[in-house]
Amino acid sequence: MSRERPERKDLVFLLFLCILITVAATKNKARGSQGQFPLTQNVTVVEGGTANLTCRVDQNDNTSLQWSNPAQQTLYFDDKKALRDNRIELVRASWHELSISVSDVSLSDEGQYTCSLFTMPVKTSKAFLTVLGVPEKPQITGFTSPVMEGERMQLTCKTSGSKPAADIRWFKNDKEVKDVKYLKEEDANRKTFTVSSTMDFLADRNDDGAVVSCRVDHESLNSTPQIAMQVLEIHYTPLVKIISSNSWPEEGQSIILTCESKGKPVPEPVLWTKDGGELPDPERMVVNGRVLSISFLNKTDNGTYRCEAKNPIGRNSTEYVLIVHDPNALAGQTGPDHALIGGIVAVVVFVTLCSIILLGRYLARHKGTYLTNEAKGAEDAPDADTAIINAEGSQVNAEEKKEYFI
Repeated sequence: MSRERPERKDLVFLLFLCILITVAATKNKARGSQGQFPLTQNVTVVEGGTANLTCRVDQNDNTSLQWSNPAQQTLYFDDKKALRDNRIELVRASWHELSISVSDVSLSDEGQYTCSLFTMPVKTSKAFLTVLGVPEKPQITGFTSPVMEGERMQLTCKTSGSKPAADIRWFKNDKEVKDVKYLKEEDANRKTFTVSSTMDFLADRNDDGAVVSCRVDHESLNSTPQIAMQVLEIHYTPLVKIISSNSWPEEGQSIILTCESKGKPVPEPVLWTKDGGELPDPERMVVNGRVLSISFLNKTDNGTYRCEAKNPIGRNSTEYVLIVHDPNALAGQTGPDHALIGGIVAVVVFVTLCSIILLGRYLARHKGTYLTNEAKGAEDAPDADTAIINAEGSQVNAEEKKEYFI
């Protein structure tokens, strides 16, 4: 009996020691985990792509990690898969990291995912998964071919399924058109958007053949926009112009008048007339398509030549005034115009002579002697003062020295 008591005492002591060690270890583990937090990052992925969710913990001491979805369903607990979803796979599992991937992501996968670190208490970190809705290929509506010049055109570009709402821009021959209307509507799923834009303008002949493009920009397209194009077809009346082969036609020469006409549809063969009537000399005035050739020009060919072009849209015309010059008259004018120069010289000489004659007659009519104070009978005075005094007293004698003008 004496021996059993010490053995029981030893057993109790050992059990108490084990309990103390276990409690201390648990406390140390808790203390070591108090400064640890799981680290996650938000993720953005395009619809249909793959999202990678990573949770990291530094200096983890065998504490478990877990990923759960927005519905709080456990996806992975350490390396053990908890949810039956073939799209979800384990990428890496260790004491410091738990990474999973979700393939073929849909809009319904968007939301807040939670990584949990099972310490005492449990610590969590949130990661928001954003799913981008890819816009559908745009379509241009409202164009009916052909369009008549002057008509108003309304082209609409539309795309659906974008999240967030896509941006639409218009271009005409690579030049952006700013004055457009923009409309955004929420789709039935209340997640994506349908956007449309309308370009309104008057059809002009310069727009014929122009390429109008609608460009959809969205962050899900990776800087590669979706584009829809439409080539414009504008019908318009002909534009007519006459080009002459001879800028100074002379008698005996020939001239070619070309009638250029541009319209859509292509104008019919042009009609040439002279002074409102038919061409008077078909033998010398030959029409070949749009070209009028006149040979052996003479003065009778002077006049107004009209070219008229028409198509189903309308008609238009232009005129050319032909003046046939005399080659001899032109040769006589090649040197200085001596007759003109001689005439100018004669006029100058005549004006000069007339001026001299008039000046002579004026001087002759005003010829005479004007009396001064010294000439009023004071010639014999010894000095100027005496002459002035004598002159003031000799008014009577002064009358005798006056000469009357002729």
